[in-house]
Amino acid sequence: MNSTLNITVANLNELPGLAEPILRLYNDPKIILLDAPMGAGKTTLIKEICRSLGSTDNFSSPTYSIVNEYNYPGGKIYHFDLYRLKDKEELFDLGIEEYLDSGHYCIFEWPELVLDMIKIRYKKIEIEVNENIRYLRIINK
Repeated sequence: MNSTLNITVANLNELPGLAEPILRLYNDPKIILLDAPMGAGKTTLIKEICRSLGSTDNFSSPTYSIVNEYNYPGGKIYHFDLYRLKDKEELFDLGIEEYLDSGHYCIFEWPELVLDMIKIRYKKIEIEVNENIRYLRIINK
């Protein structure tokens, strides 16, 4: 069953406070997709999600490495930035199926290429920005 929650964020500084409630929403699927334009706060939100899970690792955007791995008390978090990938073949070369089947958190920025490869429940967070106000749509699929 699909469910949707809409949240308005008037200030980018409010994004960190949303991480924990977003994690609890919809019984915590471990696949999270973030669909938003550049500068919308995707990486900021992902860092806070990792912190909310208990990770103390150093966080950075995996723009050039494609995937960063973080540890948290319950296992691993894989943070993907698929912006530079051109096709699904590059995802297969990366070993995407193993990541998706790992049972660990997989959080994707620019998720268009991976979307139809996900065969389990996931959470999709869409962020729209209009005059510095962020509109989040959190969808349980």
